[in-house]
Amino acid sequence: MAIRGPRLEFSVGAFLLLALASLLVLAVASTNQRFGVGSGDYVLKARFSQIGQLRKQAPVKVGGVTIGQVADIQLDPVKYDSIVTLALDGKFKDMPADTSAGIFTSGLLGESYIGLQPGGDPEPLKSGDEIVFTQPAVDLIQLVGKYMFSGGGNASGATDNETHGADAPATEPQP
Repeated sequence: MAIRGPRLEFSVGAFLLLALASLLVLAVASTNQRFGVGSGDYVLKARFSQIGQLRKQAPVKVGGVTIGQVADIQLDPVKYDSIVTLALDGKFKDMPADTSAGIFTSGLLGESYIGLQPGGDPEPLKSGDEIVFTQPAVDLIQLVGKYMFSGGGNASGATDNETHGADAPATEPQP
């Protein structure tokens, strides 16, 4: 004898709504959306020679705390640098003029983000100003490739006599 009625239908419907709400929260969280942060009250620009895997909506952090997000990434047609537009929360509109920006990665394979390091200049950056001091992204694959395939593997700069001992035969340059 099967139990069918309004109670069962309500339970199935509530379960489906809960499942859809959970999927929506998961989708928003995985696309790096931040609610209430980076509303665009305070906009700064930064010029980088290399941005790596930085994307729009990436977080902007000061001391590990998210204070905004990357609003836009453009290519300068003259200098071929990347111009990154940062949308910061209006509470942080008094960033010093000598603030520096760098592109960092959370962990070994984590997401890229912009890290700001406020300076000590009493003059603040105004909305729309450009951050002058920037540090480009570090390409880990390129660094590993240079390390693995570098010529001698002698990174310390020691001479042959220092690495092979004083008893090693000296080689004369051939004419």
